[in-house]
Parts: sequence; structure tokens; C-alpha cells
Amino acid sequence: MNQDLTVGKPETVLWQFCLPLFGSIIFQQLYNIADSLIAGKFIGETALASVGNSYEVTLIFIAFAFGCNIGCSVIVSQLFGAKEYGRMKTAVSTACIASAVLCAALMAVGIFGCGTLLELIHTPAEAFADSKLYLDIYVWGLPFVFFYNIATGIFSALGDSRTPFLFLAVSSTANIGVDILFVTVFHMGVSGVAWATFLCQGVSCVLAVVVVSLRLRKIESTRGFRPFSFQLLARIAGIAVPSILQQSFISIGNIIIQGAINGFGTGVMAGYSAAVKLNNLVVTSFTTLGNGISNYTAQNIGAQKLPRVRAGFRAGLKLVWALSLPLFLLYFFAGRSLLYLFLDHPTETALQTGMMFLRILSPFYFVVSAKLAADGVLRGSGMMRQFMAATFVDLSLRVVLALLLAGTPLGATGIWCAWPGAWCVATLISILFYHAGPWKGGKGQAES
Repeated sequence: MNQDLTVGKPETVLWQFCLPLFGSIIFQQLYNIADSLIAGKFIGETALASVGNSYEVTLIFIAFAFGCNIGCSVIVSQLFGAKEYGRMKTAVSTACIASAVLCAALMAVGIFGCGTLLELIHTPAEAFADSKLYLDIYVWGLPFVFFYNIATGIFSALGDSRTPFLFLAVSSTANIGVDILFVTVFHMGVSGVAWATFLCQGVSCVLAVVVVSLRLRKIESTRGFRPFSFQLLARIAGIAVPSILQQSFISIGNIIIQGAINGFGTGVMAGYSAAVKLNNLVVTSFTTLGNGISNYTAQNIGAQKLPRVRAGFRAGLKLVWALSLPLFLLYFFAGRSLLYLFLDHPTETALQTGMMFLRILSPFYFVVSAKLAADGVLRGSGMMRQFMAATFVDLSLRVVLALLLAGTPLGATGIWCAWPGAWCVATLISILFYHAGPWKGGKGQAES
């Protein structure tokens, strides 16, 4: 069901819209968690290290799909808020065409370049073959990744966060079952993990595209529709490119950090792979809630209701902090038990690595969640230079600190300390940019 985010009590509207998004990202992350869980439990520690190693490369591709999602979603939200339905449909068509071209180019890069990337991050010989096998299969499923992201971006732009949640709940649950079937019954190893993800993402993509197409047809538009618009492409790219760069910078930074981690051996690799999945579940959840804040902001910017943007940020901050507390307590005090979900017979090195990672990062979830809420407002309002500045500081500082501290007596533990340091500085920058936004003077229509 489409929802107008420009009316109603801001806190109630935002929370009702964002909570299904949080549920959706939980199930989305189950795809990656299931891959690592099945690999670690039913294949072995080396397989877990291979899947985790491959995951850092897949994040580059996901960065582009995520950027297309955000670019389409923000512009469609603004046009939906302004009730320009014909141009809104043109924006959807334009985003789909541009994304198809981009996806084809990335598939070519992936087919011929994944092996080189694995060599660049110093993938150990015992994990190289399985890492490349996983990536080779993953690349052929990129169209599903791209068009699913486009479809969910449109749903969010229309104020519907429940439909994507239902798709993900079913498909991610099925992914776990197919993972187990392929690995334990058909003995397909790492390739079974990859093919299970490929098939289940394909089904969810097709369903999402069909439903969103039917939803758009029901929205009446008397004028303004064209299959493609360079003007709207420029607006979409203005949001998508910085978002792609943000995620790409983060992915490249993570790959550099992964290269440093690989030098400590497969035990540390496996422990980090398990722990970083748990951490990514949290950070990606906050990012998705930030995306919801972007949609809320964009609709209200389109409707010229700037005071609601301020109220939305305050409501978003309450939401992410309410989630930060239980997640911090869970990871800090029960991290060891959670790591056993991924590791069947873990070495003490793997366990200690994962526990140290979670205990260093989890207290700072309150910090990074505030940054991602502020980033959601910046992105939804089109303040992309400010958004990129905060992101670049986060990434560059994290990489520099990780590489410096890895060479100290702290070893791998020093790498983990890079995350909180970068988060604190970048959060301060994002909050300062938010307070300098156009809503600071109370301009625009009053809240309704």
C-alpha cells in the first residue's frame, strides 16, 4: 500500500514506515549469514574463510546496486511527494534502463576480473579456489541483485515498506533450506552455497518487479510520461553516483583491510568473517533505517514541508538508539555463543578473534547509528557533497588506522580499533552538516 509520508505525526509516520524496513534488512542479511553459517557448520573453517573473503568483493557489486536503489528512490520520492506522477514514472523507467546498462558492464568486469581481485587481497592458496568459484556464480546473478534493489527502492519511495519485507521473509527463509539441501544432500560444497543464493535472489527479484509494475500502473498520470529522460537521469545520477562512491569506497577500504587480516592466517580470517557478518547485520540495519529517513525527507522536501524534516530526524535518532542498546548488550555479552552459529569446531584463535572484534565495536553502535540517521537526511535532501565528505573521512581514517595499528604489537586487535575511531570523527561531521541544512531556519510549510 502506498503511503504519503508528508502528513500525520512525524514520529508515528516514520516509525511505522521504518520498522518493516528493519525487518527487511534482517532477512536480507540472512542471505549472507546463511552462506557463512552453512559453509562453517557443514563444510569447514576454510570454506567459511573463503565465503567471507569473497563477500568483501561482492560488496563492490552491491555498492552499485545500492546506489541505483537510492538514486531512484530519492527522486521518485520527491516526485511522488510533489504529486508529479507522470514524471515519477519516467524516473522509474529511466532508472531501469540505466541500471541494466551498468549491470551488464559490471558483469563483464566480474567475469574477467574476480581472480585478479582475489590475488590483490592476498587470498591464501587454500581459500583461493573456493573464493573464486563463489564469485563466478555470484556474478551471473547480478541482474537479480540490481533489479531487486530498483524494485525495493520504488516501493520505499511510494511509502510501502511492508511488501519488500514479505518478499524477503519468504525468500531468505527458503535460501537457508536450499543452502542446506545443496550442501548436505547434494554435497555441492561452496558452489552449493552460491547457487542457493542465486536461485532465491532470482525468485524474489522476479516477484518484486512484477508487483511493483502492477502498483505503478494503478497510479493515474495524465501527462508527463516518457520512457527515458536525460534530465531525470542527471538527477538520479546526482544521488546515485555519490551513494555508489560511498559504498565503493567502503568496499575498497574493507578489501584493503581484508588484505591486512589475511596476513594473520585462516584462523583470524574465519573469526573475523563470522564476527563481521554479525557487525554488518547491525550497520546495514542502521543504513536501511537511514534510507527510510531519506525517503521520508525526500517526500517532505518535495512537498516543501521543511519543519517535518527536523522532526523526522529526531524521531529517527530515537529509533536507531532504541535498537542500539539491545544489539550492544547481545554482541558484547553473548558474542561467543553467536560465533558458534558460524563455526562448528572453531579454533581458539577464531573464537578469540571474533569475540574481540564484537566487544570493541558494539559499544559504538550508538555513535555510528546517529551518523547514518543524519546521512539519511543529507541524502534525502540532496546534500550529497556533505554526505560524501563525511563518508570519505570515515573510510580513509578507518583504513589508515587499520594499516598503522596492524603493524604494532596489538596485531589484529589494532585493526578492530580502527572502526570506532573513524565512526566518532565521521559522526561529528555528519551531525554538523545536518545542523547547517535548509530546515534550520524553520522555513517551509508548518508540520501537519
